[in-house]
Amino acid sequence: MAGKATQQFWRFAVDKNKKFLISGFVVSFFLAGVVSFYASSNPDGLEKVAQDIGFIDSAKEHTNADGVLADYGVKGIENERASVGVAGVIGVIGTAIVGGLLFTFLARKPKKTPKQ
Repeated sequence: MAGKATQQFWRFAVDKNKKFLISGFVVSFFLAGVVSFYASSNPDGLEKVAQDIGFIDSAKEHTNADGVLADYGVKGIENERASVGVAGVIGVIGTAIVGGLLFTFLARKPKKTPKQ
């Protein structure tokens, strides 16, 4: 009977984690795809300091400035709101893939005990 209870507990825990993960992805997609467009357009800290001190004019473009995801948008999408939203969703998916792979490879594996 204890084995069945343990199995039911683990099944409940897995279902609970799936609901949590799915909820997290839904919230992440909403924040990245919709809310990110309303983020502040003011310069970030480094850019603000460069403006205040006066060396912003000597700044150079980085090597990925012409990339597909440069400047918080997707190259080729003319609508700025859609471009920022798609870039955010791509970022969430990329982060989930990298995080999932890291967790898969770095997770501790249960120690195998010899059968008696």
